[in-house]
Amino acid sequence: MSRSPRRILSLLTLFTPPQPILARIPRQRPPQHRAFRTLARDTLPRMASMAAAAGLDFSQQNLSQKFGNEVVNYFSGSPLNRVSFLRADTAFLAAALAVAKILPFSDLDPLTASPKELSYTSMSVPAIAELIGTPYTAPEADLIAAHDSRHSPPTLLFLGLLESDKSSAFSYADGKYSGQPFFALDVTAHPTVAAALTAGKPELEFRKTRLNLQLPPNDAAVVAMARHVLHWNDRNTFCSACGSRTMSVHGGTKRVCPATDAAAPDTPRAACVSRQGVHNIAFPRTDPTVIMAVVNAAGDKVLLGRQRRWPDRFYSCLAGFCEPAESVEEAVRRETWEETGVHVGRVVIHSSQPWPYPACLMLGAVGEALPGGEGIDLGNDPELHEAQWYDVEFLRRMLAKPQRGLDEAEGEGDMEEGDIRLPPPTAIAHQLLLAVTKGYHLAAKM
Repeated sequence: MSRSPRRILSLLTLFTPPQPILARIPRQRPPQHRAFRTLARDTLPRMASMAAAAGLDFSQQNLSQKFGNEVVNYFSGSPLNRVSFLRADTAFLAAALAVAKILPFSDLDPLTASPKELSYTSMSVPAIAELIGTPYTAPEADLIAAHDSRHSPPTLLFLGLLESDKSSAFSYADGKYSGQPFFALDVTAHPTVAAALTAGKPELEFRKTRLNLQLPPNDAAVVAMARHVLHWNDRNTFCSACGSRTMSVHGGTKRVCPATDAAAPDTPRAACVSRQGVHNIAFPRTDPTVIMAVVNAAGDKVLLGRQRRWPDRFYSCLAGFCEPAESVEEAVRRETWEETGVHVGRVVIHSSQPWPYPACLMLGAVGEALPGGEGIDLGNDPELHEAQWYDVEFLRRMLAKPQRGLDEAEGEGDMEEGDIRLPPPTAIAHQLLLAVTKGYHLAAKM
């Protein structure tokens, strides 16, 4: 692996708070045993109500009738309409900024009022208005032409519109686009501004969400986008093609290498390939990463692994980066074989999860091992300390116990002899295991 999957596997298990999750239910599978009867009686009504609450109740659509409801993982399900086609419209951005809720970040940590509540500011706060200034005074092309590398404005990111919130009375294009605008602002390089935001307010702090994920799912999704793109902006202040300073445009979601610099008007910049066509330097990166629940050919066992540095008895699904020119299905097969020696056949994508530490998109899948290919061999990639097959019924019992992240100790009385720890509900690994213990892989043919 060119990038360490150990980091990915560790990060995936840091989630701690519960949240509403929709699960795929095999509609045409007859209730052949107690698990399916319990699922139909207790779980379906609860999931339907959660779907409606999240605004994602597509249960009556044909695709849902065939494949089951959509799974919504933590960090996804943003309530904001990104209206990405308006990001280059500086008149829109200027009008939105004037009434926006602005979420400050310092060292990629958002300003919070508590572990469960974000704290927003606005242009009505003098320190914020002075720091931001008037960044959208001209069309974007004119702003690029006037680039001056002597000035380094803070990264300001347009996040989207909360269309259900009309309190700001913001509207654009004769009311076609309306709602509460949201922005994110990086104040890392401006400690006096950060201090001014928290002065006299001891409850406010820039909180490290990675170790304390207690935000409501909608707020977590907003933080995920902001953190992801702010991190990318911070790492791409210079052009990778020519080395010149880049400039943030498109509401913070694109960086360009300007052809001129007001700091040296008599010295034209050298030609740069990044100014021609579409290039990777210009847009935020997203790293596709697979995470998979691998079942045996009989469908009654699941393959789990653990790393040496994890807490005792902690196991999770296998995971790893997708390689270039590799499909999700191929990555699942390759990673499983490299890490455990198990050969996987059919792979089905279950759900996905943004993971902004720094820029991953977790692609959750269920894979089925080939008959005769279920032997475990850890002698290829030294990724795992241990891998084992566990009975589905055993995992069902373990999932019913209190689950905690890697940074949390076992609760007193949580575990019995022979038990193992699994990732908590906000981890996509937990949702994959929940799916297979509820018969996801046993659905009747359609």
